[in-house]
Amino acid sequence: MRQPRRQDAPSPSLRPTRLGLVFLGLILVTLVGCINYGLSLGYGVTFLLGGVWVATAAHATRAGRALGATLEAPAEVVAGTDAAFVARVSSSGPALTAVVRAGSGRRAASSTVHVPAGETATVTLPVPAPVRGSLTLTRPGVAALDPLGLWEVGRPLPAPAPLTVFPAPEANAPPPPPRPVASVGEGTGRTRGDEEFSGLRAYVPGDSPRQVSWRHAARTGTLLTRETDAPAGTALALDWAETAALPGTEARLSRLAAWVNAARRSGTPFRLTLPGVALPVGAGEAHARAALTALARHEPLPAPPAPSKKAVPRPPLPGAPLRFTLFALAVALAPAALRQPVWLTALIAGVLGYSAARTLRRLPAPPTLLLGLTAGLGIALLNAEYGTLLGREAGTALLGLLVALKAAETRTRRDGRLLALLGIFVTLTHFFFGQGPLAAAHAALSVLLLLAALGGWTGGTGSLRAAGVLALQAAPLAALLFLLFPRPDGPLWQLPVQDRARTGLADEITAGEFGDLAQSRAVAFRADFAGSVPAPWDLYWRGPVYEAYDGLRWTQVRARVPSPSVEFTGPSLAYTLTLEPSGKPWLLALDTPTRLPPGAFLTDAFQAVTPRPATGRTRYTFEGRRARLGVRESVERLNFDLRLPVGESPRARALAASWRTLQPDARVAAALEFLRRGNFRYTLSPPALPAHDRVDAFLFGTRQGFCEHYASAFAFLMRAAGLPARIVGGYLGGEPNPDGGYLIVRQQDAHAWTEVWLPGQGWVRVDPTAAVAPARVNADLPTALRQPTALAAPSPGGLDRVALRLDALQNRWNTWVAGYGGDQQRALLGRLGVGGVGSPLYLALGGGLLALGLLPALFAARVRYRPTDPAARLLDDLTRRLHLPRNPGETPTAYAQRAALKYPEQASAIVEAIRAYHNARYGSGRDARALSDLRAAVRRVRGQ
Repeated sequence: MRQPRRQDAPSPSLRPTRLGLVFLGLILVTLVGCINYGLSLGYGVTFLLGGVWVATAAHATRAGRALGATLEAPAEVVAGTDAAFVARVSSSGPALTAVVRAGSGRRAASSTVHVPAGETATVTLPVPAPVRGSLTLTRPGVAALDPLGLWEVGRPLPAPAPLTVFPAPEANAPPPPPRPVASVGEGTGRTRGDEEFSGLRAYVPGDSPRQVSWRHAARTGTLLTRETDAPAGTALALDWAETAALPGTEARLSRLAAWVNAARRSGTPFRLTLPGVALPVGAGEAHARAALTALARHEPLPAPPAPSKKAVPRPPLPGAPLRFTLFALAVALAPAALRQPVWLTALIAGVLGYSAARTLRRLPAPPTLLLGLTAGLGIALLNAEYGTLLGREAGTALLGLLVALKAAETRTRRDGRLLALLGIFVTLTHFFFGQGPLAAAHAALSVLLLLAALGGWTGGTGSLRAAGVLALQAAPLAALLFLLFPRPDGPLWQLPVQDRARTGLADEITAGEFGDLAQSRAVAFRADFAGSVPAPWDLYWRGPVYEAYDGLRWTQVRARVPSPSVEFTGPSLAYTLTLEPSGKPWLLALDTPTRLPPGAFLTDAFQAVTPRPATGRTRYTFEGRRARLGVRESVERLNFDLRLPVGESPRARALAASWRTLQPDARVAAALEFLRRGNFRYTLSPPALPAHDRVDAFLFGTRQGFCEHYASAFAFLMRAAGLPARIVGGYLGGEPNPDGGYLIVRQQDAHAWTEVWLPGQGWVRVDPTAAVAPARVNADLPTALRQPTALAAPSPGGLDRVALRLDALQNRWNTWVAGYGGDQQRALLGRLGVGGVGSPLYLALGGGLLALGLLPALFAARVRYRPTDPAARLLDDLTRRLHLPRNPGETPTAYAQRAALKYPEQASAIVEAIRAYHNARYGSGRDARALSDLRAAVRRVRGQ
């Protein structure tokens, strides 16, 4: 087998493919989304994809160094067909995928070939030849791809000489006209033919071996060719004038080409006469090609037609890559089934299932109109379900539907690759709903499967393994970027999105509001304290303040009044809250904050709020102190907080009016004593209250309620007694976690209490629930419901301790992975003594660490291929000893000649080693002795 000749082409060039540019665009889009929405796990996946993009460049570089190729032109091309150029692509290293490209005019052709490790593969490059004339290849080249097809390392190929395109012979052409060449007679009127021997002439390359006089060659050693002739009257006269009846030049040339081919097949001598060209009578292959060449070059040459815009029939997609891509896409979409409507999950599953079935059976593709109607119906149903197409739930549900419909209309390899990229984007959208360890595990699995699917469309084998290797090589760089990439403290922009209500404190208080929250053990937030944890009765987490009362509900107000006074009295307390997403703007704070998170502010009701509610789990750092609030308060606010609906609850009004003669402190004490001695019961399931006179019905009727019942009734009594009062909503207490040293505050810890304004004291917190169930303050909610007077909560049991340990792990995950943001980054850099982001030490350290993160990719680019065959491995050892690697496609013999020229003092040892290699690799006795001889011969070559 002839080996491809060595290429002395320019150095290979590394560049991203179109798919690689789209992949990079996906990375940039997801990075912007992660920055804006603070998706910490999204950062991790994005940086992993960035590391994969870098690692694939290293793999492409390695493949490009091993790439070699030659390009051979076809023997003959007919107009209207494809010129089948043959490319022989070799790899002197690992198995690789290569693309051979060439063009002609405005037409381009490409072919993909998979080359086994250390071998040569052949691929046909079909270049369109639409018209007769000359076909010249432009920019022929070959490029090696990485396993995912994101990068290519290309090198040009020597362009073959321009190829003559013969006219297309007329189909079912009539036989040549029976008009023989005129002759004078037998003996004198003869011409070239195949009837009688006429003499010998010198051999010319291309002569038929049957015409060679082998007897003469054996006697003299010179090749001579026998010539034969025939009577001139048997030769054909192919004349341009004979085609005058045909319309147009091309039709006439097509008829003559058919006659020439007929004469060539029969071996009949012929003469060709064209305007300005006359070929004498002759026969044989060379004469026929000369005639066809004359026909191909006949002026005027036709202009190449414009590339057709008609749809070209597409070959069927390979089923295995499409099925794997659909499987990976189904895994990526799976978590959405837990939150989206059942009908949407069934529709997506049906579409993906039908798309997979089409790869196994000949099922018709769904019409475009049907897909469009399905998309329109789905959009209408989603809008009816969510009331909008914006927001997390509606937006991600719509995205899943559109991606599934895209899978149904997949027709090309480009569509298949796009499906894999869309699946990666869908995977990142799940982080809007959670960034726990399970979400991270699902994202890792989905991204690995989708990268493998992307590699499957490139055509490489073992794409799942290749995706795993790339992910491992990308992991160090991704981890360093995760830690060092600057994290902004706020979003870049805020979209007016709408989501379904989440569990949490409401904008208003009605009977049963906090009782509903008490049924949920979902975590509201976790609190880490810089020092010791405050006592349970100091853990009032202040949230919304309700001041407007209409007899049925308490709501918040925006008062345009002067700011009240704040007089700090206690020591400073520092703590960090990790809030679960609630969709509400308020933050939960103890006492009075003296330092708020960036962007947050304190209202005139001493409520900490943020203008941009977090859409994910967020950490906030506070500092606070005890203070006397509102000693100097506006008269307008105090008068507003005295208002009561006219005619509501007259018995309660009368009771409170009887206390007006008492001092303010005594009025508060009288109301608490009334609750303490009134046989009230703390319960989650109180009887329903009427729409009117609700306070009377509670205080003098049911006497059963939850915190909002007691807070509402107490605030009513205080206002009726002449003291401004309002209700504060928030959380009370928290579950200590000894493993993590923090508090877990759950939704069941939601609580409502009262603030009463007392002259000289300001707003004073009064918790009327504590008068009925002291355990609600001293212990926790379950204890208060069982033993209202208990002094402390019982110690956690065995299962509770296990749950607390798991929650401690969850909290660490939230702190350093899911919740890793600007504060954590600054704290980490401070511990390392690096300083702030952007400092010279930060830039120097970051640059050095990122360079270390690139080492796996650089190692992958520099590692040399080791053949699996023992003899080939020993030949590789020889090249290492000489520090002279083989060129792509270079034969061992050619390598030996080159090495002997460079190291003439070892020429004999090198030649002997190559001879031993041929014997061990190709000899009849491929045994251990031959390998031993080769090993000894290689060792005799001195290392350089």
